[in-house]
Amino acid sequence: MRILHTSDWHLGRSFHGVGMLHAQADFIDALVDTVRERGVDAVLIAGDVYDRALPAVDTVRLLDSALERITGAGAAVVLSSGNHDSAARLGFGSALFERAGVHLRTRYQDIARPVLLPAAGGTLAVYGIPYLEPRLAAPELGVQEPNHFSVTAAAVERIRQDIRTRQEAGAPVASVVMAHTFASGGISSDSERDLAVGGLGAVPLDLFDGFSYTALGHLHGRQQLSPTVRYSGSPLPYSFSEARQAKGGWLLEFDGDGLVTAEAVTWPAPRRLAVLRGKLADLLADPALADAEDAYCQVTLTDSQRPAKAMELLRTRFPDTLVLTFDPEGGVRGPAQTYSQRLAKATDDLDICCGFLEHVRSRSAAEEEKDLFREILDKVRESEAAQ
Repeated sequence: MRILHTSDWHLGRSFHGVGMLHAQADFIDALVDTVRERGVDAVLIAGDVYDRALPAVDTVRLLDSALERITGAGAAVVLSSGNHDSAARLGFGSALFERAGVHLRTRYQDIARPVLLPAAGGTLAVYGIPYLEPRLAAPELGVQEPNHFSVTAAAVERIRQDIRTRQEAGAPVASVVMAHTFASGGISSDSERDLAVGGLGAVPLDLFDGFSYTALGHLHGRQQLSPTVRYSGSPLPYSFSEARQAKGGWLLEFDGDGLVTAEAVTWPAPRRLAVLRGKLADLLADPALADAEDAYCQVTLTDSQRPAKAMELLRTRFPDTLVLTFDPEGGVRGPAQTYSQRLAKATDDLDICCGFLEHVRSRSAAEEEKDLFREILDKVRESEAAQ
């Protein structure tokens, strides 16, 4: 039995204003190829299928096509909802989808209802825990104190009880649990939404002891927390903090006794990410940065004064610069001042205008800019005198 663990597709997401639907379609092409070439029996999607609760029409169409192609390639799909998804909308038509091999786990009532898959020498039971918002999930799960640990523990206990019942009936069961949560020990990145609002953020790793495998979603970096607890990470980078991450999932081999092997599967991103730092002139001239010329770039300029037309100049060499920040070498020169403090020290109208310009862009006014201010101020004074 071969299972492909994925999560955090975030269909419909943009990357600093750049639409990613074509890149996401390319990722789905690569996933379907993997299903066919590696003989995958089931694909897991551990939450955050969409990037928002109300996805656009073309985003819904992309998921529709993906599910049809994956099942057409011979694999079942087990899909649980994440904190970005609307569980009710994502779970629409679940009974009908199940007949076609797409198993949706978005309701509390289905936490202990596994998808049963045949494995050599036994059965593999896949349980999907949807994202549990503590304040909403606590009453449904009979929890008195609503936090991420308590509601996740209650969901896991329901699963353990179902496994015990099956084992008492004499059925050997290997188990896979899908959960969209922050497990202690996981390394986060900038593109995940904080799950700590309304309760404790992380759940302890030992909560998942005893299961054959735990397929986690939410963190976007592929990582192994223990031999049987892993994050697949997102299939594409969704922030520059993920620039050095290899993106893909885990290809898992099971038999009736549990996990046999786990292999990282990597799908190349259609566009690379580059994080650049330095003075503007150096970045424009450095031949070692040639590889960044066709990448999406995040640039931090360290010039002591903010260069004029910085973004325009950067894009002459790095046309897909998406993020530009400034961090002058040596930090702030002199004591930091609020604009009110700066204004209080101004000696005339020209000083006020030039001081405001320097305050908002971190660069002193050039002589031609001062000349323009002088011309405007003269005209204002002439107009006031005429009135």
